[in-house]
Amino acid sequence: MNKNYVFGTIRFAVVLVIAVTGFYLAWYVSGLIYPFIIAFLLAYIMNPIVNFLERKVRFPRALAAFFSLILMFGILAGLVTLLVTEIIAASSYLLEVLPDNFAKLITYLQEFTVNTIMPLYNDLLAKFNRLEDSQQQTIMDNIRNFGTDLTEKGQEILTDILRGLKTFLGALPNTATVLIFVLLATFFISNDWYRIGRWLKRFMPNRVQGYSHYITEDLKKALFGFVKAQFTLISMTTVIVLVGLLILHVPYAITIALITGLVDLLPYLGTGAVFVPWIIYCYFTGNTTLAIGLLILYIVVIVQRQLMEPKVLSSNIGLDPLPTLIALFVGFKLFGFFGLIIGPVSLVILKTLYNANIFSDLWRFIKGKSV
Repeated sequence: MNKNYVFGTIRFAVVLVIAVTGFYLAWYVSGLIYPFIIAFLLAYIMNPIVNFLERKVRFPRALAAFFSLILMFGILAGLVTLLVTEIIAASSYLLEVLPDNFAKLITYLQEFTVNTIMPLYNDLLAKFNRLEDSQQQTIMDNIRNFGTDLTEKGQEILTDILRGLKTFLGALPNTATVLIFVLLATFFISNDWYRIGRWLKRFMPNRVQGYSHYITEDLKKALFGFVKAQFTLISMTTVIVLVGLLILHVPYAITIALITGLVDLLPYLGTGAVFVPWIIYCYFTGNTTLAIGLLILYIVVIVQRQLMEPKVLSSNIGLDPLPTLIALFVGFKLFGFFGLIIGPVSLVILKTLYNANIFSDLWRFIKGKSV
């Protein structure tokens, strides 16, 4: 019994060391070859189109890969161009109506200052003058400290913005280089897709091939389900916002709805990045009716997102709503924004490995039984 326990402990340590080393090695290597990982994913997405052009239209494989690459990026560029055009048109409209609304905002702030701020200031000043000298000094010190803290925080925010802008501009040449490598690698991988697959199989034992086939199919189903779930969620948000804006008779409702749907992918900002400033602006410019309507629409969007996200994700990736919700929360706490993607994807990978009997085979190995 002691001998089995010792050997079992050694085998467990070996499995743990291999797993941890493999994880960190994969993490390190992925940072070096990430353009080719992106290219592989793009080639995988393109492969059905390439196969169709090669087998049905009788294109040579290279020409089919080239045409598919042009088609995919052409569609993406067309969508971006359409969105930019709509944004420019909406900006032109905003420039037309902004001066009048800005004048209304200034008038409202002046009236608010005279009717509310000044009486409140005079009342506070009268109460302040009735305080003892020590109490006045304490209040003044607190005000100075608050002003100092606010100034320092403002400087930190401005510094972070400038540093981020510098980093963004500095990354543009690298981004352009990476994009070129991605495009070239996508073409070559797509052109040699099946030859690469046969080459990899020669180095894989039969058992590993069985594992990889099962895991690949399960992951493909789950990850495509995850993408489908995210598309479903932002589509629901876009439709709800569009209907609400049309009811409120807001100009350029389609453009605003599309932008809101895309922003909905950002949990730190979410739809609030569009609605909160808009609601505040409408309120201070005197358009109270629109502000109330936007507030109601914003609440509906938030409630819809919170209620539907676990259900939609679980139904598309084959997970129960509770584990999916836990994965979302844990991922968000550990990794922030990207954790909302990493959490469910990690859960999908663990579920796939479990269904492929990887964990049970490892446990049998640790216990010293034949696998």
